[in-house]
Amino acid sequence: MIRRLHGMFQKLETIAVSGTANGASGAFRRLPRPLAAVGIDSGLRLSLAALLASPILVVAASVFVPGNGGTWEHLRATVLGEYTVNSLWLMLGVACGTSLLGVLPAWLVTMYRFPASRLWAALLFFPLAIPAYVAAYVYGGLLDVAGPVQEFLRTAIAPEARLPPVRSLGGAIVLHSLVLYPYVYLLCRTAFVQQSFCALEVANTLGCSRARTFWRVGLPLARPALAAGLALALMETLADYGAVQYLGVPVFTTGIFRTWYGLGDAHAAAQLAAVLLVFVTVLLALERYSRRRARYYHTSSRYRPLSVPRLRGWPGIAAAAFCLTPPLFGFALPCLILAWRATATLGERMPPGFIDALLNSLGLAAATALLALALALALRSGQRRDPWLHLAANAAGLGYAVPGAVIAVGVLISALWLERRLGALWPEALLPGGLALLIFAYLVRFLALSLNAVEAGLAKIRPSLEEVGRSLRVTPLQVVCRVHLPIMRGSLLTALALVFVDVLKELPATLLLRPFDLSTLAVRAYELAGEERLAESAWPALSIVLISAPPIFLMSRLIAHARPGDDVPAT
Repeated sequence: MIRRLHGMFQKLETIAVSGTANGASGAFRRLPRPLAAVGIDSGLRLSLAALLASPILVVAASVFVPGNGGTWEHLRATVLGEYTVNSLWLMLGVACGTSLLGVLPAWLVTMYRFPASRLWAALLFFPLAIPAYVAAYVYGGLLDVAGPVQEFLRTAIAPEARLPPVRSLGGAIVLHSLVLYPYVYLLCRTAFVQQSFCALEVANTLGCSRARTFWRVGLPLARPALAAGLALALMETLADYGAVQYLGVPVFTTGIFRTWYGLGDAHAAAQLAAVLLVFVTVLLALERYSRRRARYYHTSSRYRPLSVPRLRGWPGIAAAAFCLTPPLFGFALPCLILAWRATATLGERMPPGFIDALLNSLGLAAATALLALALALALRSGQRRDPWLHLAANAAGLGYAVPGAVIAVGVLISALWLERRLGALWPEALLPGGLALLIFAYLVRFLALSLNAVEAGLAKIRPSLEEVGRSLRVTPLQVVCRVHLPIMRGSLLTALALVFVDVLKELPATLLLRPFDLSTLAVRAYELAGEERLAESAWPALSIVLISAPPIFLMSRLIAHARPGDDVPAT
């Protein structure tokens, strides 16, 4: 997923610089047709893309609509500054933490051999399977004042011995860094694995040590990957609600929920969401700005297995310990604590509602993954013939860069407005709290994953195959079924897995849009942890982790074998 997103960013950069896309058909080299010349089929796809982008546009437009109750003025005078300062400090701390935990281990496991280096290279991916709110529930109960760690310190050291409070901004920074650093690690490891040996050997011949080669050559070549990984990690930080709410850190996502549920003002919540959308837009702009000169970084097309020295003695032990620490505290320890809590209740009955939440989560995730794949095929399959569809598909995929709470607010406002206009004609399934509305929000949020996977699969198909099909008078649907699907089978399975896992972990949009009697694993874990029933919350939280782990493992294998010309890469 991350590698495809990074490849998409680089491809868009190349298109912006050169004006053409290498390897694309002639349609991309021509100016887009006027909208009046778009056919009925393309018009339907454009309308679909506009519908998927509408919630974000609604939130953005709310800034220009004045409120009625004075709630926004109250928020601006009281808590808006606190939300802004906390969000900025949280972003800064997570940027530093994810950079430290992501870049150096990626360099070590790629360029050196030390005890169990291949094992650590795979385990460093796994904290992606731990949602931030699950980590907050685990460490909140473990390190709180009444938790076992602090109780042990008071008993073993002194009655006044205390750890820094975990329910604080600092605790939120540490926990988010532990579970979000794999975004940086994924992209930086990919960049290091794919670097040509020529640049590294030139640095060595000029007398650079290994450490200086990293700072002067390896890291600058990987700067676009680092910037993209940081942008993804920070967007996930801004999108989080469960962790910051549980830890008591007031940020924009908690403010949106308080304004919506506590003050009952949907318009003021939308305006807060619009401010959060500005943060996301600035992040994306900074990420693109940081890569503005990425086209000047060149590596040779010559590849061979990297010369990987072996670290022995204390240097090897130190490297192994440094690479072990992030997955130990970001994945292994939370899993062990969740398993211990879950097994502690085996003699009792299963937590109420767990089976229903599991089935609901699996059903929603499967339905959304299939619909997202179908929509991605519909939007991407015709883009070679019609450049407007290429632009429309990219617009429909904007939701992945937007927090779930923002999308949920946009969907709710749109549904309420249409309900007032259409009255009894508006379908009950699309009312606020309707199941179809929840799935629509999931599609807006995660459609980009399917779009990117389908685009990567289509890149393997030569345009001449489609032209042969059209010359034989084969319909576009038959071309998709007989040509596209067999060749793209791997990419399509990847798209299904990624959307499935992300829907399974989504919390803010589910809390705002779910029907009253529907619960998911994420919602159930949030509710039980909020009631301090941590042993019962371990069941749904551990289920999320176990279901998410296999796709993460497959992704780690894919990255490890990503070096051109190297059948067995050095890891």
